[in-house]
Amino acid sequence: MTLKIKKISVFCGTHYGNNGIYRQQALLLGRRLAGRKIGLVYGGARVGLMGAVADGALDAGGQVTGVFPGFLEDLEIAHKGLSELIIVDSMHARKTRMNELCDGAIALPGGYGTLEELFEMLTWAQLGLHSKPVAILNTAGYYDGLLELIHKMVNIGFLKEKTRQMLLVDDEIDVILDRMEAYDAPGVEKWISEDEL
Repeated sequence: MTLKIKKISVFCGTHYGNNGIYRQQALLLGRRLAGRKIGLVYGGARVGLMGAVADGALDAGGQVTGVFPGFLEDLEIAHKGLSELIIVDSMHARKTRMNELCDGAIALPGGYGTLEELFEMLTWAQLGLHSKPVAILNTAGYYDGLLELIHKMVNIGFLKEKTRQMLLVDDEIDVILDRMEAYDAPGVEKWISEDEL
């Protein structure tokens, strides 16, 4: 089954990190989304990788929707050049709105907030609340340690292999986008069986 992905949420940091390749890949992802006529939904900031992915998409003629929490407005970091900027009341409302607007999600390098957004989307998929593809663009091996931990979760019995397979991972943008469009969500089973109680 091939999905028609119209919008993708991108989760990423408000910093560039210490390796210039993170910014380069964020810009390129924005351009590739625009080139595929896929709208970008993101956190609405003009700084760091957030600003880079938005600018990449905008420079290539793409549609960009920012979802920005109102309590951060005093910091004046909201991107003013977007196709649409939606102001919400809280971080939770931001995640909910981004999920409502998108057909899939990609995590770029980032910190706590990026991980929280990524794992909330994965948790919702695990619980059967959506069947959207969720991906990591593993630029320069940024997420290698996290992926090792996820494999450990499976090996030790805290995560099912089928659930682990809900997370798509690659370091090539076009490969990730192709895999997202070809994604067929695994069926959600009862995730705690009687013999595990």
